[in-house]
Amino acid sequence: MSEVALRLPDGTVRNLPRGSTGRDLAANVGPGLAKAALAIRVDGQLRDLGRPIDQDATVSIVTDRDPDALELLRHSAAHVLATAVRKLFPGAGIGFGPPIEDGFYYDFEVPQPFTPDDLERIEAEMRAVAAADYPFTREVVDRAEANRRFGDDPLKLERISELGDDETITIYTDGPFVDLCRGPHIPSTNRLKHFKLLTTAGAYWRGDERRQMLQRIYGTAWFKKDDLDQYLHRLEESKKRDHRRVGRELDLFMFHPFAPGAAFWTDRGTIMVNALNEYLRDLQRDDYREIKTPLLYNKGLWEISGHWGKYRENMFLVLDSETGEHDFSLKPMNCPSHYLMYAAKKHSYRDLPLRYCTYDVLHRNEVSGALSGLTRVRQFQQDDCHVFLMESQIAEEVRGLTQFILGYYQTFGLTATLKFATRPEQRVGTDDMWDRAEAALRAALEATGLPYELKVGDGAFYGPKIDFDVSDSIGRKWQLGTIQLDYAAPERFDLSYVGEDNAAHRPVVIHRAVSGSFERFMAILIEHFAGAFPVWLAPEQVRVLPISDAQRAAAARVTADLRAAGVRAVLDAGNDTLNYRVRQGEIMKVPYLAVIGQREADSDAVAVRTRGAGSKQDVMPMAAFRAKILEEIRTRSRVPA
Repeated sequence: MSEVALRLPDGTVRNLPRGSTGRDLAANVGPGLAKAALAIRVDGQLRDLGRPIDQDATVSIVTDRDPDALELLRHSAAHVLATAVRKLFPGAGIGFGPPIEDGFYYDFEVPQPFTPDDLERIEAEMRAVAAADYPFTREVVDRAEANRRFGDDPLKLERISELGDDETITIYTDGPFVDLCRGPHIPSTNRLKHFKLLTTAGAYWRGDERRQMLQRIYGTAWFKKDDLDQYLHRLEESKKRDHRRVGRELDLFMFHPFAPGAAFWTDRGTIMVNALNEYLRDLQRDDYREIKTPLLYNKGLWEISGHWGKYRENMFLVLDSETGEHDFSLKPMNCPSHYLMYAAKKHSYRDLPLRYCTYDVLHRNEVSGALSGLTRVRQFQQDDCHVFLMESQIAEEVRGLTQFILGYYQTFGLTATLKFATRPEQRVGTDDMWDRAEAALRAALEATGLPYELKVGDGAFYGPKIDFDVSDSIGRKWQLGTIQLDYAAPERFDLSYVGEDNAAHRPVVIHRAVSGSFERFMAILIEHFAGAFPVWLAPEQVRVLPISDAQRAAAARVTADLRAAGVRAVLDAGNDTLNYRVRQGEIMKVPYLAVIGQREADSDAVAVRTRGAGSKQDVMPMAAFRAKILEEIRTRSRVPA
C-alpha cells in the first residue's frame, strides 16, 4: 500500500503517503498546528516530528500543552547545554544529560570545576546555539559506526559497550554537536527560548563513588517567560526558607561529624518533634495500639522478610562477637518486628483490623554524598503503622487511612495528590499474588472517589502502594505519606487469624506512614512556614517582656500563669532595651510578644504584639489573652502564622 491511515484524537483519519512524517501530518491538518508542533505520539510512543511513519497508527501531535512537552523541551535543553560546553571546552567528556523535575542537568568530565563565570559564558553560548536554529537530526547507526563517532569520548564508549545486540543505536546532531541519545527532541534549537543555568555540583560517574568525579550543571527551561520567572522566584523563596539555615537561626537542630546523618535536636526542636508525636497520638488514641520493639536483630529476621537479600547494602550491619560475622543489623524499618508481635498471639477475625503504630528510631546506610540536612539522613523516626486485616476489609480501611492522612496534612495547610504505584521489576511474590494485591488496592483507591496518577513499576518490592505527594506554600511537591498493601509478608511470616468458620486464614498487611519521617517532615514544615510556626507547634509560644525592672514581678506572674495553663511562655527581663528585646522576639518568630508596662501591671492586662502585625499592640485582659492562646492550641489553628 502506498498510503498510511493516521487516526487523530478526534477520531478523524488522515491518509498520507507511506513514510510521511509528523511534520507532514501537522501541515496536513493546518498551518497553526504545523507551527505549534513539537513532536508526535505514534501508538502511544513519543517520536521526533521528522521520523517517517510506515504503517497505520493512532497518532497525536504534541504541542506545548501536552503533559510530555516540558520533559521534551528540557531534554533538548540539556543537549543545547552540551553543545555550548563543547564549544567553550572542546576537550570536555560528555556524560548523561536527562530532564528532571523542573529542569535538566548534564554531566561533564573537565579538568576543574565550573565557576560562576563559566556558567555565565555557557548560558550566553546556549543562547547563541538556540538562535542558530539548528535542527535536531536523528540517525540510526550500527555499533561500529557509533564507536567511530565517539572514539574520543570514553564515557560514551562505555555506554555503547553496554547496549544489547538487539538495541537500536541512535545519535542526534544539533549543529556541531553529536550525542548518543534515544530522543526524542524538539524540532530545532530555536524552540528553546526561556531557560536559565542554576548551579554546578560534583557527581560521580554512574553514581558510583569509586568512579571519577564529573561536574554537573543544572538548569531549567520553560515554554513561557512568566513560568520561568515564577520558578526562579520560587527558587529564591526556597533559599530564604532553607531548613538548614532557618533551623540554625531558630536553634532547632544541629549535626556533628561524629554522628554523620543523625540530627541533634535542641530543646526547642525537641519540643516541636514531641508536639508532632503527641498530635498523632491524639489522633490514634482509640483505634491504634502503640508498641515499641527492639533496635537490633539477627539476620534470620531479615532473611525471612527478604531484606537480607534485597536491601542489605542499605542496612547498618553489626558484628557478632561470638561468630565474628556481621550477623546482626540495626533495623531500617519496623515492619518485621511488628509481624513478630502479631505472631506472638492468636487472633480472631473479631480482632481485625488490628493496627500497630510505633515511633521507633530507624537506621539506613545512606551514602555520605547523599546526606542533606534533615531531608536525607541515616537515623530517623517514623510515624509507622501496620494494619492486619481481612481481604474483605481493604476498601474500608484504605478509605479511612486516606481520610486520616489528608486530614493530618490539612492541619498544616498542606494539600496532597495521590499516586498509585504498581509492581517493580525487583520484587518478591508470585504474579498471581501481585495481580490480587494491585486489583484490591486499586479498587479501594477508586472507591474513595479521589483522583490519582498511575506510576507503573514504582511499587515497593513487596506490594503496590498509594503515595501522597504534598504541595507546600510555595508550590513545591514532596512525597510523604504512603499506604502499601502487602500479601507477601503474611506468607513469609506464617501469619494467621481464626475466621468465622473456625479455620485458619491469612491476614493482609497494610503499611501506613503519614509524615514519612519526622526529620524530613520537620524540614518541610520549617520551609513551608518559613519558621513562622502555628502557635500549637511553635517551640516558644509567648515571650513576656517587661518594659523595665519595675514590671519584672508582674511579668513573672504573667509567665507563671501562662505556664500553669500549659502555654510555652518565656520571660525576657534582660538588661537590653525593650526595642532590642522585641526585635529579638521577632527574629525568633515567636507568635506572641506580651509587653508589660505599668498600666498592664496595675490592671492584670497585657499589650500583645502578634507576629506579622508590625508594631501594632492590642491591650487585653490577661484572662482573655490566656483563653485566646489556649483555644488556638486546642484547635491547632494556623494563626497567627
